[in-house]
Amino acid sequence: MKSNVLFSRAWLAGSYAFLYLPIVALVIFSFNDSAIPSLWRGFTFKWYAALANDGEMLAGFWLSLRIALATAFGSVILGTFAAFALVKYKRFSGRTLFAGMVNAPLVMPEVILGLSLLLMLVSLQRLLGFPERGLMTIWLGHLLLGMAYATVVVQSRLQGLPPSLEEAAMDLGAKPAQVFRLVTLPMIAQSLLSAWLLTFTISLDDVVISAFLSGPGATTMPLVIFSRARLGLNPSVNAMATVIITVVSLGVIAASYWTVRAERRRQQEVNAAQRSGS
Repeated sequence: MKSNVLFSRAWLAGSYAFLYLPIVALVIFSFNDSAIPSLWRGFTFKWYAALANDGEMLAGFWLSLRIALATAFGSVILGTFAAFALVKYKRFSGRTLFAGMVNAPLVMPEVILGLSLLLMLVSLQRLLGFPERGLMTIWLGHLLLGMAYATVVVQSRLQGLPPSLEEAAMDLGAKPAQVFRLVTLPMIAQSLLSAWLLTFTISLDDVVISAFLSGPGATTMPLVIFSRARLGLNPSVNAMATVIITVVSLGVIAASYWTVRAERRRQQEVNAAQRSGS
């Protein structure tokens, strides 16, 4: 029994080391005074100062951030609508086709998605003169992929909700919009936050779709890093990665804290309602 526990702990520690040691090494070498990643020459902040003057990297970062924010909000809204259609309406014309089209981006290679979107958008541009390849086209591509992920997250939560709560609210005179706002939305808030974080991250670090749909003057941060990797990475890239890791980690910690508090508050309300009912 003891050997099994030791083996499980060792396996868990090895898994965490495999996942997170590269990130730790990246953070450490962002403070390396040497431009050669394999050579440590001392502690310095000069790469962060160089990052502050790197116009191309900063422009790519702000473009990626704007696209990721727009993708996250758009994906959550469209994904919620799609999830409601699939969960609340079991039978409607074209439901199977709709479910397949929603889930297709999850299993289709991003190269195929990017190429097909590029061909479609180029055809539209020739016919209508719009849209120009850039922020808008990248956002549309990310939105297509993000909506599929958001739909799966929200759909799994909706399927686990007891329908009796919504039915009780309607029996008490609540309209469908009130049922959604007062009953359903608070119960799926955690899944909406999870979908937002997931789609934001997917959009922020996407390379393949962005490479197909980007245009002149619209180069996202992952594309800047990818192009520089061919010639040898500048340590300022490590500094940018460290900044992103720090911000994302703080965001995940804050979201997890909020989720735990919300779940605890909801459980307290349920317990209080059960005590008052008894």
